Amino acid sequence: MLSVVIATEGVEQPVVATLAALVPGAASGLIREVFLVDRSETGVIERVADVAGCRFFRFEGTRAAALAAGAKEARSPWLMFLRPGAVLDAGWIEETTQFIQGVASSGRPRAAIFRYARSPYAEARLRDRFRFLARIAGPLTDQGLLIARDHYDRLGGYSPDRRRSEARLLRQLGRASRTQLRSRIVML
Repeated sequence: MLSVVIATEGVEQPVVATLAALVPGAASGLIREVFLVDRSETGVIERVADVAGCRFFRFEGTRAAALAAGAKEARSPWLMFLRPGAVLDAGWIEETTQFIQGVASSGRPRAAIFRYARSPYAEARLRDRFRFLARIAGPLTDQGLLIARDHYDRLGGYSPDRRRSEARLLRQLGRASRTQLRSRIVML
């Protein structure tokens, strides 16, 4: 039902945290496959993928190009894009399932992002305050993206050669076809 694509940078800890949050979704049958698209030359993420049962491939290029490559390989009708270190709330499985069923029954193309929550363990910095203000104007790319494959394809997906391709896709969705889910996403 759902393919998850994570573009990694060769660092194990944030990827493992994200995968641990996805385990209940895989156990419930919601997640069909997880792609770890690594843009580094280390073998760390390949070993993590092997242990976790994820599909792995190495990719050279921008983060958006890596996400686009992962989406191209995915076989599910729904795609979820996450950053390494993104940890989803416990209720995300039910809410995601309801969202997918609601979109299927309405026939209207929609996408969803998760509600951002700052990690309680992170130190508050001036940069975080600016990012909070930026979220008022619209979502940021670290909030994840849940989108039907056909809707993603119609919008043109992530453009590998365009600057800020992730933000462009979120803007292209606009407020009318984008829902913010109640489930929180915490970046470690």
